[in-house]
Amino acid sequence: MEIRQLRAFVAIAESGTFTAGAQRVHVTQAAISMQIRQLENELGARLFVRAPRRVILTEAGEHLMHRARLILREHDAAQDEIAELAGAEKGRLRVGSASAMVTTEQLPKILRELRKLHALAEVTVGSGTSEALVQQILAGEMDLAFVSMPVEARGIQTERLNEDQLVAIASPRHRLAKQRTVSAYTLAGEKLILGERGGNTRRLIDQFFAQAGVTLSVAMELSRQAAIRRMVEEDMGVGIVPFQSVREEVEKGRLVRWWIEGAHINWELGIARLSGGYESPIMQSFIRLARKHFGGDADESSSKKSKSKPTAKAANKSLARR
Repeated sequence: MEIRQLRAFVAIAESGTFTAGAQRVHVTQAAISMQIRQLENELGARLFVRAPRRVILTEAGEHLMHRARLILREHDAAQDEIAELAGAEKGRLRVGSASAMVTTEQLPKILRELRKLHALAEVTVGSGTSEALVQQILAGEMDLAFVSMPVEARGIQTERLNEDQLVAIASPRHRLAKQRTVSAYTLAGEKLILGERGGNTRRLIDQFFAQAGVTLSVAMELSRQAAIRRMVEEDMGVGIVPFQSVREEVEKGRLVRWWIEGAHINWELGIARLSGGYESPIMQSFIRLARKHFGGDADESSSKKSKSKPTAKAANKSLARR
């Protein structure tokens, strides 16, 4: 077995198709198919069964999946440890971000300071949903990532960096633009522009409205907060987003913000990495800089540790500050 074959195998298993797996490891579909055939011939067992729209792991494939992840983690850790011997300036760090706001605002500042400490390091940045980035960390394809919390995945530890409250936003031309608050029932009658399913922010929104007993009318599902803001600015619907992501647009009058009655939907940003994994000097530096840029009040939590809900008193204080 070769490392590239195991990476190809894990990529296909996690993405569900040979095409998506090939894109993930940056090879052609023909090349990844050949790697899997070679791996199956060497093992003497089929690893995948082809279904109409995706591939399914065989029993042999399920057994190999667990081992492959362990092998890839150890392989990458060995590379990092040996690179460390060459000096702290060198090393490799693969960073992911599920937040466009982090990618455009805090991350460039963090990376600029990181370069001063590790001038010769190789740093790459990727994006995706929180769920997808966590899977890449587990597969050894990503070292750490900014994700929305909580993260429900074994083997992942998270650290809270920041929190914000979700608010409704609309165009200043909206008929209710002068209101300060809006109810869940009123929002249910609007054409909503929300983030795509699979992210924690969307999960929090769906959970709140389900508890309120109302059914949403979702007009658009977009992957980026910037796209949601632009659609709302054009009065194509009403959005629900973290307040900090639209503070500037609200202050400049391009958007109006409504607090959602009875809702204290707190969005939490954290940094995720392997639980008990090797932390290279460059990773340690990055985490220290992330804490610094997000206020330095982060707290450790495991992926299974439940977060307590804010009290009404605390929520009211939060509203007063805003």
